[in-house]
Amino acid sequence: MEVAVIGAGYVGLVTAAGLARLGHTVRLAESDELRLAMLTKGESPIYEPGLQELLSEVIQSGALSLFSSNLDAVRGAAVVVIAVPTPQSASGAADTTIVEQVVSDIAPHLDLGAVIALKSTTPTDSFTRLQETLDHHSKGGHLVINPEFLREGAAVADFLKPDRIVLGVASDGAVERMTSLYADLGAPLVVTDPVSAGIIKYAANAFLATRISFANAIANVCEAVGANVRDVLLGMGFDRRIGFHFLDPGPGFGGSCLPKDTQALVALADEGGYDFALLRGVIDVNQQQMARVLSKVRRALNGSVAGRTVGVWGLAFKAGTDDVRESPAVWVAKELANEGAVVLAYDPRARVVDDGITQVGSALDAVRDADALVILTEWDEFQTVSLGELRTTMRGRVVVDARNLLDPEAVRRHGFTYLGVGR
Repeated sequence: MEVAVIGAGYVGLVTAAGLARLGHTVRLAESDELRLAMLTKGESPIYEPGLQELLSEVIQSGALSLFSSNLDAVRGAAVVVIAVPTPQSASGAADTTIVEQVVSDIAPHLDLGAVIALKSTTPTDSFTRLQETLDHHSKGGHLVINPEFLREGAAVADFLKPDRIVLGVASDGAVERMTSLYADLGAPLVVTDPVSAGIIKYAANAFLATRISFANAIANVCEAVGANVRDVLLGMGFDRRIGFHFLDPGPGFGGSCLPKDTQALVALADEGGYDFALLRGVIDVNQQQMARVLSKVRRALNGSVAGRTVGVWGLAFKAGTDDVRESPAVWVAKELANEGAVVLAYDPRARVVDDGITQVGSALDAVRDADALVILTEWDEFQTVSLGELRTTMRGRVVVDARNLLDPEAVRRHGFTYLGVGR
């Protein structure tokens, strides 16, 4: 099938490469010149396990081609996948300006009966406006809400082996074509109306965020009463009704989806006249959790970080990605710098541009003559650092492990004060 993908960001790039792997002829359009130049050389502009290899394969085979023009990419396409940004607006809802502009631009250039599959997360009231644009400017184009459920750090595997595929359609005209697009994946297909499809995406991410905030809240209770959160969550997770996923306490949730989608769902509920107090609480707990990590560092350094050197391990919002969007790790590092600390940070993949954060080339470089170490991202590499070398490299003896990554007893045996989360 001839497919166009608009936007070579995280979702668009994985989707384009995945569809090419499935045997479709994919034309990927990207307006960012630097990103397009990297792709033209066969280089992935983002870090995602397995993506570089997949891109090299499908570009070399000719299954995936690159365009700077959306109009050139969509000509002759049976399906056009839109994966452009929908940033959070001042109200918390998603801003669909870019999506609406793309649909308006490409509509006159679509083939008869072409399907636009919208992966960009959009408010529920946007479907009607976008379909009206198609009706007015295209030759009978169809709009489908086709949300993505890709986990950063496992996106390639998630695309090729999805839990489900959701299609929000207003008519049956697009279902057959979209079913054919994903046929080789063999995944369960959920066909519903466009509003329900959008809510599925919001609800799934809101529920995952709720589990994370719940785990963090339980960790705080465990700290208050002297319990071990790992044992508590282990005991919970063996319950088949609960399971273990997204029950790892830490510095809070981040990334491109959970913070934005939880805020958007609260805003959507407000517009409908419902106060989603539960989800507001989830968001509040998340903000409090980041602040708690910061306060632990302060307390461990006798109440102030001003003039102290703090080593930070991790800047990405989680391991397996270089994404620092809404990263709790970056928030904590910036706040430490704002309070007068000298912040030395190391992350195997992520980079930030911030005058207050000095990024270094290794985990040990980050703790050289440091008064404290703060672990903020759960990279496996950090577990392999010799505690003996850590002791001789650091000046101070404080380890704040916001990911519960290290063995507390082993750390204490080497003379450190260890502060974890919920234990």
